[in-house]
Amino acid sequence: MLLALARAKVNLALEVRGLRADGYHEVLTVLQSVALADVLLFSPAAEGLFLEVSGEPVPREDNLVLLAAERLRQATGYRGGALIRLQKNIPVAAGLGGGSADAAATLLALNRLWGLGCPEEFLLTLAGELGADVPFCLRGGTFLGKGRGDDLIPLPPLPTLGVLLVKPLYGLSTAEVYKEFDLHLISPAFPAEIMGRRLEQGHWQAALRESGNVLEEVVFRRCPELRRLKEDLLGAGALCAGLSGTGPTVFALFSSLEEALAQSSFFLLQGWRVWVAATARRGIRLFWGEGYGPSVAGEAR
Repeated sequence: MLLALARAKVNLALEVRGLRADGYHEVLTVLQSVALADVLLFSPAAEGLFLEVSGEPVPREDNLVLLAAERLRQATGYRGGALIRLQKNIPVAAGLGGGSADAAATLLALNRLWGLGCPEEFLLTLAGELGADVPFCLRGGTFLGKGRGDDLIPLPPLPTLGVLLVKPLYGLSTAEVYKEFDLHLISPAFPAEIMGRRLEQGHWQAALRESGNVLEEVVFRRCPELRRLKEDLLGAGALCAGLSGTGPTVFALFSSLEEALAQSSFFLLQGWRVWVAATARRGIRLFWGEGYGPSVAGEAR
């Protein structure tokens, strides 16, 4: 059997530059992997694809794990199957790319489990067909995303920093947030462009000061408590804080994992859902053998 850690992502910066002809939005975004991870266990089966899920509730229809597995079978002509067990630790509809990470892990793990030998570029093509965030989740680390967010340019990695993820009990629909964004004339902002330039120059601390997400204006108008949450995180000494993707999760980066952990209790006591992790330099980790379990999901590297 094969175990995979599928890591979440945050958008350190996000610009939206208009609507594309294919219905997606043209974006520029700085993407960062974090160590909060779903755990997937893959076992071979003679035929068919089977999925068992525990942990965070996920929709059964159009599940990206099964869609990714079936797409890989179709693209390669493989006739065997797999039993997939998913321990869902990344919250759903949270702006953290959990479903995309699971799809990326499925492509990478089944390519290995089934002995297909598909090159990375082939898997990246399949990943792009499954969703805009899936190619980044397949690679992981620190990237500038262009186009739909899937045209990836590597950036110098951040040092290991503490990450505090804070989420309300509700979720938000990506489609609805973008629809509302399109209805408003919002002044252009260029946080991702500036942040990417600072990172390329090796000035990561200056880069983090450029953090920003143009969708915050829409989401914070609908959910003013999230604006106050961001202000509280910055007041707690975060190097940067902001909405990840379309939210509603608000992330904060701290100088160390210990500092992020020390600040987490305050927000937990306020009734928020809270996770503490670290920045990561890879999106997916694979392990062969027996004896692995969900406890490894918090691995920091």
